[in-house]
Amino acid sequence: MKKTIFLMSLILVATGCLGIEQEVSGPPAVDEEKTAVLTIMTHDSFAISEETIALFEETNNATVSILPSGDTGAALNQAILAKDNPLADVFFGVDNAFMSRALTADIFEPYESPALVDIPNTLQLDDAYRLLPVDFGDVCLNYDKAWFAENGLEPPQSWADLTAPAYAGLLVVENPATSSPGLAFMLATIGEFGADSFLDYWADLRANDVLVTNGWEDAYYGHFTAASDGERPLVVSYASSPPAEFIYADPPVSEAPTASVVAPGMCFRQVEFVGILKGTANRELAEKWVDFMLSQTFQEDIPLNMFVFPANEQAALPDAFVEWAQIPAETAVVAPGDIEANREQWIEGWTEVVLR
Repeated sequence: MKKTIFLMSLILVATGCLGIEQEVSGPPAVDEEKTAVLTIMTHDSFAISEETIALFEETNNATVSILPSGDTGAALNQAILAKDNPLADVFFGVDNAFMSRALTADIFEPYESPALVDIPNTLQLDDAYRLLPVDFGDVCLNYDKAWFAENGLEPPQSWADLTAPAYAGLLVVENPATSSPGLAFMLATIGEFGADSFLDYWADLRANDVLVTNGWEDAYYGHFTAASDGERPLVVSYASSPPAEFIYADPPVSEAPTASVVAPGMCFRQVEFVGILKGTANRELAEKWVDFMLSQTFQEDIPLNMFVFPANEQAALPDAFVEWAQIPAETAVVAPGDIEANREQWIEGWTEVVLR
């Protein structure tokens, strides 16, 4: 159960996509002795240690109030609807699949944090500094190392491999209409084959007996041979899944039982951002919080809480991440504006080809 809980956090720290809007519950109780309250609106998968938050509170004589607001899509919708009467000072969790929607809604104030000096330019996707990168996670194929060794088959290393007869019936993926990693994997195929041809590739995958589930948990724990009694040794998951498998293995193991396929263009990078909401009455404190989120202290607390990678290049990774996580040298690229403009059309086309 413990392992299940932590691995499930992978679903969406890299953020969920199409979800039902949820009502925002009231903020938690705050410390009356503090002089200021800073409210952080975020998705339900946000996690960081109490010690890290307490350090910011003590340093700034403030109380941090975390406001979980559903998955990323639902939380962002609520922030947009409350634009004229903001529910929080800061919003964390917009990712590159929803970035264009957030910027078009004009709900964030620009802030060029000095901490950006330690953030790679490749993660800084908003040159107006309204959204600043905090973490990233790569959605990749994961494979069961023991299964492939026992069956004398090399793990796939290309898109073409997945449609070859040798890999028929081996792959389980998630539905992009209901799953964040499912959407990311579909976007990776768009990055590789283009919007005009990616459905032809999915038709080939269907012909090669790809299995589709509604969500990550069902795919990973219901069908992936390394994590269940299932029959599929290939699953769409995260590059941080192998270190999680190692860390929470019961009984302990000497190496991660799974690995990722990180060939060029076969992973899609989800980047999560933080931004200061327009209308905040705590602008100075909000800037300090953004600086803190990008600092080495906060960044080094990210991997074992949210199982994604810190954006700050100076942040040290846990040993298990260094040993077992693979970071792709070249990920698939689809512009945020293109995603926002075409997401629903692409999903509908995918559904028609793969499920109907």
